[in-house]
Amino acid sequence: MTLLSVNLNAVAQLRNRRDLPWPSVTGIARIVLDAGASGITVHPRPDERHIRRTDVRDLSALLRRDYPHAEFNIEGYPSEDFLQLVEAVNPEQVTLVPDDPSQATSDHGWDFVRDGELLGSVVERLQTATRRVSLFCDPDAGPSGIAAAKATGAQRVELFTGPYGACFDEPARAKEELAKLSDTCVAALAAGLKVNAGHDLTLANLPAFQVAVPGVAEVSIGHGITSDALLMGFAEAVRAYSQALEDV
Repeated sequence: MTLLSVNLNAVAQLRNRRDLPWPSVTGIARIVLDAGASGITVHPRPDERHIRRTDVRDLSALLRRDYPHAEFNIEGYPSEDFLQLVEAVNPEQVTLVPDDPSQATSDHGWDFVRDGELLGSVVERLQTATRRVSLFCDPDAGPSGIAAAKATGAQRVELFTGPYGACFDEPARAKEELAKLSDTCVAALAAGLKVNAGHDLTLANLPAFQVAVPGVAEVSIGHGITSDALLMGFAEAVRAYSQALEDV
């Protein structure tokens, strides 16, 4: 069964448009977890344009106090500030991404061969018996890329599904992107890595992804759920995405 972690960056970005405490990031976290989400994902960036460091700490406290079985996943580039935040909060999962601070959102995975030494040192620092590391992975990383990812010591990779999500109106291209994702997922599972996935997954494209790329442990979805929540509410949106994951 593929678990659903809800990314709350878009909620925080809406809040930050005004000097107001709402919408409440922790309040929405309660709603999505009560609706059946298995965890919460956040990606704090240096400029705090959406998730703030205070949000990270508040969410950690909420999950530990009221949702001890939910998982907290923190994404980010492994700067020293980020590493110290992770060590202070101690989430269940850390997803390392190769983002430049100026990027609007994640748009590519790691070059595991080129960045292997950096990633290996960070994995050694962060991964513990209670905290795993996942590495953001291009859909066409292939066996050689996966071998280099495995060599870092990380326990998981997260498939970047953005290129697939971007071709919702191009069936032939979507088929090609799904084939890349499938091949990389197969290579990762064969190497003993668990596989996550995320970026631009929606109710419309999630079923085809689930069929083509079996074996994914967790999907992290934020923009799609937040967009659908504008129409149906967060609780119903989470239930709809959870059902889409269960139907395959």
